[in-house]
Order: sequence, then structure tokens, then C-alpha cells
Amino acid sequence: MKIKGFLKDVGGAGRVTKRRQEVFDNASSSPKPYDPIGAVAKALHPGFLRFKVEEVRVASPTAKTIRFVAPHFPYFMAGQFMTIRLQIGDSLVTRPYSISSSPFQTRGEHPFVEITVRKPRADGFVADYLYDNVKVGDEFEGEVGLGEFHYDAIRDAKNVVALAGGSGITPFLSMAREIAFGKLDMNLTILFGSVSEEDIILREELEKCVCDKVNVVHVLSGDNPNWKGEKGFINAELIQKYTHGDTTYFVCGPQAMYDFVRKELEKLKVPARRIRFEVFGTPRDITKAEGFPLDKADKTFELTVVQGIHETVIPAKATEPIAVALERSGLKVHTACRSGACGFCRVLVLEGDFFVCPTGDGRRAADKDFGYVHSCATYPLSNIKIKLNIE
Repeated sequence: MKIKGFLKDVGGAGRVTKRRQEVFDNASSSPKPYDPIGAVAKALHPGFLRFKVEEVRVASPTAKTIRFVAPHFPYFMAGQFMTIRLQIGDSLVTRPYSISSSPFQTRGEHPFVEITVRKPRADGFVADYLYDNVKVGDEFEGEVGLGEFHYDAIRDAKNVVALAGGSGITPFLSMAREIAFGKLDMNLTILFGSVSEEDIILREELEKCVCDKVNVVHVLSGDNPNWKGEKGFINAELIQKYTHGDTTYFVCGPQAMYDFVRKELEKLKVPARRIRFEVFGTPRDITKAEGFPLDKADKTFELTVVQGIHETVIPAKATEPIAVALERSGLKVHTACRSGACGFCRVLVLEGDFFVCPTGDGRRAADKDFGYVHSCATYPLSNIKIKLNIE
């Protein structure tokens, strides 16, 4: 760096300001329609796009992989998720799904992304629809490349132990593929919990990724007398067995697994900065959440939705998020994570009482002060009025 002298260096900001003003004064009065920075931003983050189902194949006896194609997909990082918007009857719904394919597969002459959907064991409105009804040729609208569940070389240790349960394997398959293809520099050990050997999701795809940087360890919790591998649950002892050196832990699976694994990692005294949990949605039964008023559980309230000069009144159950009430009534609300974290579904509460899921309150302090909530994780406790942006 060339040092011109104390006074010249200190006065550098003034010279830049003067030069900038000269450029402004000499600029053309005609606007330039092309914005190169905006064009790059639009290409990387195009927002909602349309894609078509090219293939549906079996991933296990209870899971299917769906491949989507489009002329172009935005860049994303292994581990992130996509959203799919569907019209099911009168309901317009959006749901997030972790991407099981890898970023390198969206480049080249035939770009695609894949998700793997498991048939729900309980009520799974959208998952049921995708599993039972989606076929080749169907078209959808959605977004690709959302979420913070990805490897960061600055933040994370180079050794990563992934703790997966059921369909929670999908973001780790994306990472494993990217590593095996030589596009991601990290060491990945996956501890994958399943009930039975017959229902290990994406087993063949995982085995294809095994290399000097990727290790897959299956852990079966059911009655599997002929299984020679690891058995039981992914506990502290098992995690310690496959941990080598400085390690970051990534966790993705059902809520019950999160609750169990969190305690096991505490036993190992793993610092919070070394644990990454994927967002997992709101609880199936919000009445079990700490602080929820049980006397409201069977109530249905009036939800007044203000959009511009129009007001729409719809029913809203105390036990369902505001976003669900909006979707059920066919009102378009922009959701992504469905866990209260990202803020895509942010709305302003004008009147009324509400309950925010304590495990999914990702609001900023200013939003709390001014009455904004994330509608996917907020439940009405009285007649309520909100302001919803017009899409």
C-alpha cells in the first residue's frame, strides 16, 4: 500500500466525495435501464420460479424422491431447503423441504433439484398430497436455496458429525454428494438412525458417496436380530465413538430426536457454537408448549385480514398457526421455514391477543416492540386483526 503522507491519507475521504460529486454533475439525465448489479442479484435470487416434475422414484418402502427440472435454478448450498406452493382444494399452501440433490447437479446442460418425501405417520396434509398424487409432468411454483443449515468453513470445524433421523437424512445426502464430487472440502460422518434395515431412506444413494471424506454409519432402533451394525439410539456414547478432533455437530430429524440428542450433546459438554439444528417446524400439539393457555384450546376466533383497503374475516383455531388459517381460506401468505425462524411470513398484529411458539420465536427485538409476528408460529387467543401484504 502506498502511503502519500499523513494529511493526504486523512483527507482521502474528502477527495472521494468531491470526485463522486463531479461524476454526478457530468452524468447523463437519461436513466440507464440496465442494472448489472441488479441482474446478478436477480439471477442468484430469482424469488418464486416454476419447475416441472421429471421423475418420481422409490427411496424406501415409505419414501419417494421427486425430481424437478427448470431452465435455470439459482445457486444454493448443500443442506439448504426449497419451498413448494400447492393449490389443494380451496387451500393455497407452501411447505419447505430439504434438498437431497447437490448444488453441482443444478449446473450443466440438464439442471435439476430433488426432494425426498416420507409418507407421514400422522396427519401430514401436504406430505400426504405429494406422496400420493404427484406425477411426472406436474408443475409447481416455489423457491430454491433457503435456510442457514449448511457448512461454513469460517464458522464450523472441518470435521462434521451429522446426526440424522428418518427423512432428516436429506440435507446430509446433499452435503455427501457435494463432497464426493469434489466441490465441498469437509470431513463428514453421518450417524443415521432408522427403525428397520428395510426402511433405510436413500440407502443406495448414501453408499455411493462413501469415500475418504464421507463415512455413513447406520443405527437401527427396532427389532433387527440379523443386523450386525450399530443398534439403539444415537446417544452420547455413540456420538463420542465417532467423534475425532475438533468437531461441529449438525442435527436433522423429528422433534423427539431433537429433544433426545440435545441432552446427549450436553452430557458431552459440546459448546452451543458447535451444534447446528435444522429448523423442524412448529409442534404438532401446541397445547403442550410451555405457557399455552389450555382454556383456549377448543376455541375458534375471527381473524380479520387487512390487505390495502380490503378486509376479510376468516375463522382461526387457537391450536393452529395464523398462517394455516390464511392458507385454509385461500389467502396467499409467503412462508418458507414454517418454524418461526426466517420471517418470510411476518405480519403486523393490529388488534387482539396471541401466543408465539416458544421454540420458534425468531422475531427481532424491534418486531416484538412494534407488534410484528411470524404467522407460521403464532396462534390466536382472541378475535384478532392483522395486516397482510398483498402479493
